[in-house]
Amino acid sequence: MALILCLETATQVCSVALCRDGKVIALNESIEHNSHSALITLFVEEVMKEGGYRLEELDAIAISKGPGSYTGLRIGVSTAKGFCFALDKPLLAIETLEGAAMFLSLTHPICKENQNALLAPMIDARRMEVYTALFDAAGHRLTDTSAEIITADYFDHYPDRQILLFGDGAAKFTELFQDNPLITILEDNLFSATYMAPLAEERFMNNQFENLAYFEPFYFKEFIAGKPKVKGLYDN
Repeated sequence: MALILCLETATQVCSVALCRDGKVIALNESIEHNSHSALITLFVEEVMKEGGYRLEELDAIAISKGPGSYTGLRIGVSTAKGFCFALDKPLLAIETLEGAAMFLSLTHPICKENQNALLAPMIDARRMEVYTALFDAAGHRLTDTSAEIITADYFDHYPDRQILLFGDGAAKFTELFQDNPLITILEDNLFSATYMAPLAEERFMNNQFENLAYFEPFYFKEFIAGKPKVKGLYDN
């Protein structure tokens, strides 16, 4: 049984949850664009106050490790590491897609009614590409995380199976799959620190802690910085 602070910054959502025994007792989050650096420590302060605990009482800090936004992941991981070093607490890491799939498997009616259903959490990777993986109705991984361009026949390898698409990358496929009765898209289902609670508790109990000195986010793709738009700085 543990008191864990969960930080989710892998996507557009800046989300902080205080969790006790695998259940969320305080949550604060925002979908304001590029707000992670300005809000994350404020949200930590607010959820600790709402939950009635001091930072020193935490048992661990959990971070959503990606894939996702390079900048968001850097902010989240550096914040989590800072708290861990300052408070002498262990670090837990939850892959973003895995945490979302496990949470949905425990809470969505379709997962309880149809054990043959598939879960496809999706993180927007711009244009028609998403970071995704497939999980069964119990939240167990079936495929590795990959960057995919989703086409109308993408799920044809899984005939007669109900599939849930969710996350901030799922809504852009609404029109593509609108005539497919086996595919359900949860359009308002954004990523949240809430999703991390069950796996964070499980990993704490199993002592699955990260090496603070060497832990890095799961970027999936290398970060490529754009050239500054300063006239005359680069040759044509």
